[in-house]
Amino acid sequence: MEPIKIMIVDDEPIIRKALKLELNSQPHNVACGMNDDGEVSYRGVTVLDTFANGAQLMAALDSPVEHEMPDYLLLDIEFQGEPTGGIFIADRVHKKYPNIKIALFSGRFDNPLPDEADRQDRMMEIARVLFESLQHGVQAFVSKNAAGGFSVENVLRAIESLERGERYYFNYPVMLTLKEAAELYVRRIAEQKCNVVINDIERRLLLLEAAGCTASEIASTLNETDKNIQERQKELSRKLDIVNKSGARIAKAMQYGLIDPKEIKYLKR
Repeated sequence: MEPIKIMIVDDEPIIRKALKLELNSQPHNVACGMNDDGEVSYRGVTVLDTFANGAQLMAALDSPVEHEMPDYLLLDIEFQGEPTGGIFIADRVHKKYPNIKIALFSGRFDNPLPDEADRQDRMMEIARVLFESLQHGVQAFVSKNAAGGFSVENVLRAIESLERGERYYFNYPVMLTLKEAAELYVRRIAEQKCNVVINDIERRLLLLEAAGCTASEIASTLNETDKNIQERQKELSRKLDIVNKSGARIAKAMQYGLIDPKEIKYLKR
């Protein structure tokens, strides 16, 4: 059976070389489900190539005559100081080559120490990165850290999980961290919800404000007087318990889910 083909993107040369050497220098068989007789089927694993950045990767993927297409992309999350640069690369690959399964790997997902300062803020950051990654095509998460150094076993287990049709994978300590982060994230979002009720005109007003319309332009669009719009803006600020400023109204309306950023049609001046 044809081996599972992998490409690796990491800006650390030692990581790229170590992974390619360990995966290609000895046979690794990955369980890929069961056949019709109930027997587990296995496939080998091979690293096609490694790259230092997204530009090199995309150049290779866009040249299928010179490079084989991979089944999997193993992608570092951080590139040259950009904490989530890997998510941008994942998004580009997923949109152009949706059949490539993407595994993000990093040490950032490891469990924070219990006495770490601002621990909850870090947990929220982990949760944000997790959900953002899933939205941009990432299907697996792998920890770089393991006892005695980085272990390819984390990579192989992630591939096995995806081959079984599971969406994403964590080793156990990382899974606990992300479970806690997700629960905290959901609690925080729930706490942000309010009992503010706005009518259709107020909602349209907020969307027009967010699009960059002046009070006069909003009045014209809604067939109301400038004075009526100004009164509606004051009433919205009162409902949202904020200073009567359009930026504050827009921000809090988005935070409470009263308007969806996707519905905003920005004006071009």
